[in-house]
Amino acid sequence: MSDDPETARQIEELAADDRPLLVLDVDDVVLEFIRPFPHFLKSRGFALTLASFRLTGNIAETASGRLIEQAEVTALLGEFFDAQAEWQSVTDGAAQALSTFGGRAEIVLLTAMPHRHRAARRAHLDALGLNYPLLTTEMAKGPAVAKLRGAKGRPVAFVDDQPYNLLSVRNSVADAHLFHLMADNSLRAFLPPTPEGIVSVEDWHEAAPKIVSALGLQSNSRKSV
Repeated sequence: MSDDPETARQIEELAADDRPLLVLDVDDVVLEFIRPFPHFLKSRGFALTLASFRLTGNIAETASGRLIEQAEVTALLGEFFDAQAEWQSVTDGAAQALSTFGGRAEIVLLTAMPHRHRAARRAHLDALGLNYPLLTTEMAKGPAVAKLRGAKGRPVAFVDDQPYNLLSVRNSVADAHLFHLMADNSLRAFLPPTPEGIVSVEDWHEAAPKIVSALGLQSNSRKSV
């Protein structure tokens, strides 16, 4: 898998860090996506009917019932991300969980979205008090996580709602601790069983202590998670 050169540039801007690394997806991990997105679609004259774990083929024009094509889905996603501050709130438990790590891990947000939305997402995250470094990528996440880790082999944990992103990281960082977290667990019904070596967690309340254990943070903390 090849690197996204813009993602690589963003990583190079980060200060060198040798703490254990926690990399987080944003949509439906840190920020709600699948709950507010149907409301956004309704405001634009569309409706979402989740018959499978994908957007294309599941969005219809309300007036005609026509299922819209990939290009139209992409355009609507672009509009949503432009206006994300109006729609997206913090996933339940995420902010509290991240605060419990108390600076003992390097926390980086890695979101798969067009780079042009980075500034809007950065502003929204800052307004929500989530001032962790933000990286955007338009390519696979695995190479980005490998580059973030660096050459020292520090412990890595990665949290995402999309199985293909978790597998991408496993392919690039074989010893990464992988966690499958979904803001809306009802969508798990559309997915095959979680691949071996990936830990499914119901929510942030379950995820936080597992991440602490995976990254070996217990001995550095007096806080309970």
